[in-house]
Amino acid sequence: MTQILILVFFVLLALSVPVAHAMLGGTAAALLIEGKPLAVIAQRLYAPTQSFPMLAVPFFILAGTLMMHGKFGEYLVNIARLLVGRFKGGLGQVSILGSVMFGGVSGSAVADASAMGNALIPVQVKEGYPPAFAAAVNASSSTISVLIPPSIPLILFGLVANVSIIDLFVAGILPGLVMGVGMMVAVWWVARRRGLPAAPLPGGFRAFRSQILFAFPALMMPVFVIGTLRFGIATPTEVSVLAVAYALLIGLFVYRDMTPRLVWDALVSTGMMTGAVMLIIMASGTIQWVMTSEQVPQALASWVTATLREPWMVILALNLVMLIVGMFLDLPAAVLLLGPLFVTVGNSIGLDPVQLGLMMVINLSIGLYTPPVGTTLFISSAIARSGIGETTRALMPFYLVAILVLLAFSFIPALTIY
Repeated sequence: MTQILILVFFVLLALSVPVAHAMLGGTAAALLIEGKPLAVIAQRLYAPTQSFPMLAVPFFILAGTLMMHGKFGEYLVNIARLLVGRFKGGLGQVSILGSVMFGGVSGSAVADASAMGNALIPVQVKEGYPPAFAAAVNASSSTISVLIPPSIPLILFGLVANVSIIDLFVAGILPGLVMGVGMMVAVWWVARRRGLPAAPLPGGFRAFRSQILFAFPALMMPVFVIGTLRFGIATPTEVSVLAVAYALLIGLFVYRDMTPRLVWDALVSTGMMTGAVMLIIMASGTIQWVMTSEQVPQALASWVTATLREPWMVILALNLVMLIVGMFLDLPAAVLLLGPLFVTVGNSIGLDPVQLGLMMVINLSIGLYTPPVGTTLFISSAIARSGIGETTRALMPFYLVAILVLLAFSFIPALTIY
């Protein structure tokens, strides 16, 4: 039954059927051929949504959307220019540092790519940056958002793999920062070769006080989230609600730009993003039921450990599978599909599930800026008016950085600090 499900699923994907509908189609075909009632789909469709921690997903999305619709982006870019704009390739450095800071607010690579791309790519092109390189910087750096808490993919992995979301959030900070530093080095190297200019903010550090004053409350969002979780003050779901209240208060009393129209737009955007994520979560529940009933995770773990006798070979194989899958599936869908399977395999070789979660998110995030379906790749290329092939060639230094970070956190358990 599993073979039929997988075959139909990939056939439907090849026909450009949306991922969630392809999942349901594959499950339905498998049930029909095996002579089992389709009522199973109705029974299992809503089971994954009956989880209290799942409420954290829409509330964290809403908190980030409220922040992004206000003036925070302007102050964020100015602070980044003050800190790194004076280096070679200053605007590229600003894009990466901005993504590190923005990731602690949005938790979404797509939101980051859209917000930072629209703010910085046109300016970079005007300053003489090749459009493909400007798109490459934005497409790759925006994926840092899926590591810096509050990260939506880490929440999803915690839910499907039964791993502490708090531990995942804390462990995600270091790889996010390392990825940011590595990409900044790549930008500096390319900028030095191509003679790209610096971009210091007029006024220098004299302007820092006024800029940091306004940006500081929003920049404290990830500190607020991690601190509240780490000290046991609230659960992830409760913190997500507090984050929405925090965003509203900042918009009303600090930035003073929170209008009914802005709140409405944020609610609509959050509803659309949540609906897309929840549909994938619901559809993945039917596939997980089929695989669990046929004991696919246990069979896969037994086969892998018997075939690849060394733990490092198993880890390498998992990474290769995730790299390939990430090129064709969006990150949330890939996490929901592979998470339950790979946790069983990881347990068979003693792999820490938190480390596995970081491996999975780092790995699958590379697929966001890799053809043929890289979301941030297409968004950034569209903003820069650059061809996908040109942007992909400009991404080569960033692929190298991402792979090196992935290998480090895959094979050095001590880096997984939580």
